[in-house]
Amino acid sequence: MSAHVLVVDDDRDMLRLLSMRLGAAGYRVTAVESAEAALTQLAVERPQLVVSDVQLPGKDGLALYDEIRARHPALPVILLTAHGTIPDAVEATSRGVFTYLTKPFDGKELLEKIAQALALAAPEGEAVPAQESWREAIVSRSTRMAELLAEAKLVAASDASILIRGESGTGKELLAQAIHKASVRATRPFVAVNCGAIPEALLESELFGHVKGAFTGAVANHRGLFQAADGGTLFLDEIGDMPLPLQVKLLRVLQERSVRPVGSAQAVPVDVRIISATHRDLDEAMAAGQFREDLYYRLNVVTLTLPTLAERREDIPLLANHFLARLSVKYGKRLNGFAPEALKALATASWPGNVRQLYNVVEQVCALATTPLVPLALVQRALRVPSVEVMSYAEARHRFERDYLVGLLKLTDGNVADAARLAERNRTEFYRLLQKHGLTPGLFRNDGHVAD
Repeated sequence: MSAHVLVVDDDRDMLRLLSMRLGAAGYRVTAVESAEAALTQLAVERPQLVVSDVQLPGKDGLALYDEIRARHPALPVILLTAHGTIPDAVEATSRGVFTYLTKPFDGKELLEKIAQALALAAPEGEAVPAQESWREAIVSRSTRMAELLAEAKLVAASDASILIRGESGTGKELLAQAIHKASVRATRPFVAVNCGAIPEALLESELFGHVKGAFTGAVANHRGLFQAADGGTLFLDEIGDMPLPLQVKLLRVLQERSVRPVGSAQAVPVDVRIISATHRDLDEAMAAGQFREDLYYRLNVVTLTLPTLAERREDIPLLANHFLARLSVKYGKRLNGFAPEALKALATASWPGNVRQLYNVVEQVCALATTPLVPLALVQRALRVPSVEVMSYAEARHRFERDYLVGLLKLTDGNVADAARLAERNRTEFYRLLQKHGLTPGLFRNDGHVAD
């Protein structure tokens, strides 16, 4: 169904021109010649957007905007202004008008602004059709995501191993779950493990299991995650953080389709589809000797790359309203949506933490909101406050570890033996940590070449 636009202008020629242009662009247009007529029309049927001239007989366009804001706070308004009323229009944008255009305006620019305003004001959208229920948890209307989901559904039908690439917070696990739901394994378990969040000493036992007495604390047999996912899908998140010794064992499991629990002499057959994910550049990791090439080609039969949130901006209003609807239930509040200028601020923010950061921002404004419509000031406050949740546990640990090593090397003037002693680690293990983070001790010696 085409969007409904209410156009207000006392110049009949301009009104006719606007109606023709918008009608040709596929919009349903209602044209009126005064603010009073516009308010009457709004009482009959609410449009998705109002385009109004500033200079009108009786109430002017700014007064009309104030009344629209009072009655329909989420309805976006675009003002058309002559040169003399530009200061008023600029001031109006600070009060929430979506944008203003000066006469004579470019027809293409007008259509672009209308499309942007409608995208921000668009409702959450229709329910996902039954045949598309596999991806109902993924909220999107962008072309970029539509293409990715079409490809994901295609590869879901096979049993090929899939590598999902994408920055932290883009939704790699959500996509993996959707692929599992679209596959023939949908009725079997989906098991997820973050390879960077589990200590190296425990990861092997978690993946492959162990038998009673295999090590101190192993008081009973333990089924690993491979066995837990038998017949279904195992999602290995942050595969790039998996230690090299474990990479060898994982490769053997994929080749032999069986696991050997720690401490056991007997292998257990498993039937598991592997989906892995990483935010790291695995090509660089292979070149640095940190990731096995043979394992890479086993895991990377098909690659799917998730776009950043900044690369799918048309999804931001949809996601923000979706999260607000969910979180308002959690916080027991009646929240109707975002003010147009608040939604505009969300849509134009940088989002280094991607969808995860957007969720955190919406949760903060939801917790603090005192009015049914979330105002711009609350969104601006949330965007200014850095949120630790934006960084995953694995990323935080990786950053701390590197900063700690850099601090030790600076303190000891690049002397590995002294640094290892301070860290209470043997020199071999310390060298391994330095290699993991690409740190060269010689650069920290006091000869003018100190690492950044």
